[in-house]
Amino acid sequence: MSRKRPVRRLLAALFGAVMTAAAGTLIPRPFWPAAQAAVAGEEMHRILVLSNPIHTDIAIPIDVETLARFPFLAESGMPVTHPNARWLVFGWGGRAFYIETPTWSDLKPVPLIKGLTMDRSVIHADVAGEIVEPSDLVAGFEIGPDEYQRLLSFIAESFTPADGRIEAIPGAAYGPNDRFFEANGWFSAAVGCNTWTAKALREAGLRTGWWNPLPVSLTTSLSLYN
Repeated sequence: MSRKRPVRRLLAALFGAVMTAAAGTLIPRPFWPAAQAAVAGEEMHRILVLSNPIHTDIAIPIDVETLARFPFLAESGMPVTHPNARWLVFGWGGRAFYIETPTWSDLKPVPLIKGLTMDRSVIHADVAGEIVEPSDLVAGFEIGPDEYQRLLSFIAESFTPADGRIEAIPGAAYGPNDRFFEANGWFSAAVGCNTWTAKALREAGLRTGWWNPLPVSLTTSLSLYN
């Protein structure tokens, strides 16, 4: 009997994890949809949620408003005014793992351990051209002007200024189009990149799952409730 106890405990833990993940996906947040009255002639804004097997980003259109809202991106050298630039892409994550792991072949033990435990956070900002829709890795949503302003404010407030300025982390980038910036909050396995994306989307008036630690959980809940 004693030999079976560790197996039972492991199975119970796995079952608990599966049920927690399922509940986090299937229970909507907010539970009831907010009442939204349509306004004739109201300008809608299209945003995108980009996903891969472990991470999600939010893409917002490049226009006069967004360039004015995030002037430090151009100041950091990002090609935001390039004729082919169409989208600003933002993601939040753990400092060590995010910066030091541009591809799986770059995976190292220390960033992985920090990514599974706790680490300081960063914002990754990138510039993208045309993004093909529809796609299994791209979900688009139309949101109103108030929701769009709340989304922009949430993203802007996620950056951590130093001496009143927001500056890119020196030497931290995957290529010429992107930069990393210090961010607010601590990253952990429970409060990670996808929970940040989910919170940002709720600010934009969308409904997510109650807890979305994985991209598949977030994208599933978005398709269910929006």
